[in-house]
Amino acid sequence: MTSKESSKVTRRSTRFSSSAPPENPEPNPSHPPPTVSDLTFGEQSITLDALLSSFPGRRSQILDLIRLIGPLDSPALPVIIYGDASTGKTSVALQVFRHLSRPFVYSSCRTCCSPRLLFESILNQLLLHSKSSSNGYASAKRCDKPSEFVNLLREALGSVVETLSSAKVERKPMGKMVYLVVDHVDLIKEWDKGGMILQFLFGLYSVLKMPQLGVILISGLPPDVYYSNVGYTDPLPVYFPEYSEDELRQIFLKNHVNKKLYSSFLDVVLRPLCRVTRRVEELSTTFSSLFRKYCEPLDDLSISPNEDLKRRLYSNLKPHITSCLNEIFRVSSRPLDGDTRGERRQKASYGSEKGEEGLEVLDFHMSTSAKYLLIAAFLASRNPATLDASMFDSTGGMDNRKRKRKASEKSMEKKEMAEQEAVMKGPGSFPLERLLAIFQCIASVGDSSFGEEEDQEGEGEEATGYDKESNNMMSDILLQVSSLCDANFIIKSGSCPLEGSIRYRSLVSEDLSLKVARSLNFPLSKYLYRR
Repeated sequence: MTSKESSKVTRRSTRFSSSAPPENPEPNPSHPPPTVSDLTFGEQSITLDALLSSFPGRRSQILDLIRLIGPLDSPALPVIIYGDASTGKTSVALQVFRHLSRPFVYSSCRTCCSPRLLFESILNQLLLHSKSSSNGYASAKRCDKPSEFVNLLREALGSVVETLSSAKVERKPMGKMVYLVVDHVDLIKEWDKGGMILQFLFGLYSVLKMPQLGVILISGLPPDVYYSNVGYTDPLPVYFPEYSEDELRQIFLKNHVNKKLYSSFLDVVLRPLCRVTRRVEELSTTFSSLFRKYCEPLDDLSISPNEDLKRRLYSNLKPHITSCLNEIFRVSSRPLDGDTRGERRQKASYGSEKGEEGLEVLDFHMSTSAKYLLIAAFLASRNPATLDASMFDSTGGMDNRKRKRKASEKSMEKKEMAEQEAVMKGPGSFPLERLLAIFQCIASVGDSSFGEEEDQEGEGEEATGYDKESNNMMSDILLQVSSLCDANFIIKSGSCPLEGSIRYRSLVSEDLSLKVARSLNFPLSKYLYRR
């Protein structure tokens, strides 16, 4: 590695964790000081086709992010990129800036775990300051308060914009705007006075009033969680959903030479493991060990397996799949406090005996009313509110809707645009009244669906317990809603000033909702609106 390349690596490490000391504390005179060119990502930009091919299943998010950043030197409104972990949010954002060759500053709230570290990390990059032993590993400016940060940020941005306007910069970045990328914004909620810092970051664009600054926030939680009545400019949302099974297949096949061999391996392991987790890093770690077991009978890894060889390889791998499912992965729910280590081992051994069929059974206890509330919250987040009347009518379900006339091309285009916008926004929020209304409908459907079977077992038993003790029903249901919020199945998305009530959002995946519905024999797919 040349000295020029090593300087790039050092600069990249300081951009991601500027608060951490460098690996080599001794000053090296051969390393040139950082310049404005270091505010770009990568030595060379990449084409749009290369960017799209690098991230399967993220075409719409990439194009939407490029559109929101806008043309060269055009003011951009704040953007919030959100979605579950391991959905490509940070990687896509950085590679988009590499494609556009735009200067940006990146700071992560995971490494900068306090307001001071976050503010100083941003200022160090804008002021082209690198911590070293010569300056005592000190920051360029000490900054503790948001008011001080605003003044220092305005000065630093003015200096950087002036340098970008000059013609003396080698490998000059494109444009005269600087973008501020703050990752893991949801971790700020755990800081001391984190709510005030979140409001400050969301209102930074309105406070600075500098068109040369673009703000991009990356969060694991939806934007409704940060809603307040302060009056700042709402960021434009870009939602990153979980990868589908086909998209995960494309991701894992991309870097393998013998695609036929690895495709036969994915045919065996991808579907059962996707039922438990869809995080790329977790699947990649497990696939690396399982693929070595899969290839043990082979002498030549470049061979294209036939059907007989696939069966032999599968028989060699089959005992290891079950152990991986029970030892490495668990359903993303909190274990019960009363469970001891021995009880958890007993559950794991019970699941290993059942094999793949055990994946369809919930491994945690939940009351029947809580299961119906969980399904109601999932339907309220996924279905448009305008379809509730037709979904939960007396006949019930999407299968009994009346036939409509064939829509015109114009209306179909409007519908497709609305569907794409809904997909980018992600699961919607809903008020408590709508949740209780859907709960009442599906609970009554559950009573009528299998009430006859329970009458055979005993006339005194009830299907859901929904009609028991009607006087205390509402307090019990509200307690169940509070418990689901504590377990992170449902989150509060903030209050709406027009409605005057708190809105909620479901964080449950479709796979877990189907498991809960199967445990109740409830036809969830009949009430789920498919776009």
